[in-house]
Amino acid sequence: MNRLAASLILCAATFVPQFSPAASVRDFGTKGDGKTDDTAAIQKAVNEAKDGVLEFPKGNYLLSKTIEIKLAERGLTSITGFGGVGRVTMSGAGPAFRFTGTHLGSADPASFKPGVWENERMPQVDGLEIVGAHEEADGLEFIKVMQPTVRASLIRNVRHGIRLAERNRNVLIDSCHIYNNTGVGVFFDRVNVHQAIVHGSHISYCKSGGIKIQASEIRNFHFTGNDIEYNYDLKAEASADILIDVTEGSVREGTIASNTIQAKPSPGGANIRFLGNADTNKVGVISITGNMISSQKVNVHLVRARGVVLSGNTMFVGHEQAMLFEGCRNISVGTHIIDHNPDYLGDITGGIVLRKCAGVTLNGVHMEDIRAGSDTEGGAIEVIDSDGVNISACQIYEPSTRGIYVTNSHNVAISDSTIADRRAEPLMLNAIMVNGRSKGVMVRGNILMRGKAGDVTAEAFTARVEGNTPYVK
Repeated sequence: MNRLAASLILCAATFVPQFSPAASVRDFGTKGDGKTDDTAAIQKAVNEAKDGVLEFPKGNYLLSKTIEIKLAERGLTSITGFGGVGRVTMSGAGPAFRFTGTHLGSADPASFKPGVWENERMPQVDGLEIVGAHEEADGLEFIKVMQPTVRASLIRNVRHGIRLAERNRNVLIDSCHIYNNTGVGVFFDRVNVHQAIVHGSHISYCKSGGIKIQASEIRNFHFTGNDIEYNYDLKAEASADILIDVTEGSVREGTIASNTIQAKPSPGGANIRFLGNADTNKVGVISITGNMISSQKVNVHLVRARGVVLSGNTMFVGHEQAMLFEGCRNISVGTHIIDHNPDYLGDITGGIVLRKCAGVTLNGVHMEDIRAGSDTEGGAIEVIDSDGVNISACQIYEPSTRGIYVTNSHNVAISDSTIADRRAEPLMLNAIMVNGRSKGVMVRGNILMRGKAGDVTAEAFTARVEGNTPYVK
């Protein structure tokens, strides 16, 4: 070896950075055999370990009660399961790990107490498996924490997977598997949260919902790129893959985008459901776009919502309705596909129902083989007891009864749409029917096929019909 080579090797050895190893729970007496109660040893590791990262090497660590991580006392703390090989089994009630901070401010830098940045910010749970072995066992809980981050972890067979309570800020949940839980996958439970992102995760088979917001104040949330499916309970009165319930509280400024959201038909089931406050419509300013939504009683159910945009979603196998809007205001439904695709099981594909709504636009919706309505009422799109509805540039093919049904509604414009039944033996009764106490209804510039009872059925005092063109086979 020449002098130059020897010198380079010496220099490399001299300048290799030296890292202190993170603390391992093994160093504090854990067994990790799935039989020995490791609770005391793990709590000791949290309380006494000098390093900020606490490692769970390969093993099954049994807990009988919650590990409390009080960040103001403990300092910066994160947990790792070495890429998923470390497992924690929670055999007691409550969360396996509870992170508690002291942050009572907002995300505004001026609202922070100095100790938050030094001791509390961004606790992480990375690559850990948490399994429940108690009917009231939960996975993780965060209270008054700034920047809680959960990444690449598996939480299963618990009650609630991740619970956010009281107050948190800047929440990140990424690339996780939250699976087969009796409660909620990600639970915003009576919490004040601004800036929350749930991304790239599988949230499935959680009986009380995949993502649920209950009685909370939420601003700036984004649920994107997830697979949220089969979150239902056949024994419950109602189920939803995503439920935002603000009969108490307020939820604004959110996005539900690029997810696959599907389930199985269940009592009171919906893939996405918003429940707004009866007096103030406190759920809205939300975009639902680019999702695949299917296989429930109702695909999207909005109650007393205000300011919601739905666009670019593909919906199929909505057994009762694809979209059901009740008591909503200022809703925009853009380009959608609502299709009874023969590749998917299901005898019924529901349409769109607006009930007691105001200020709704439906534009560019493509619907085929919608099986809704009866001999006397109903259709693929139903406008009931509503005011200020604009339906334009829609295509409705093979409706089982009617394309559009309007009753007891005012100021409804239906234009530039095509409605036809192209089957060899057509079933459609009317392309459009207007009845009840409806006033100020305009039907203009559409291409309409005549059904068994005509193309447009309306009394002169209910609707003005002009400039429509017969559909040509």
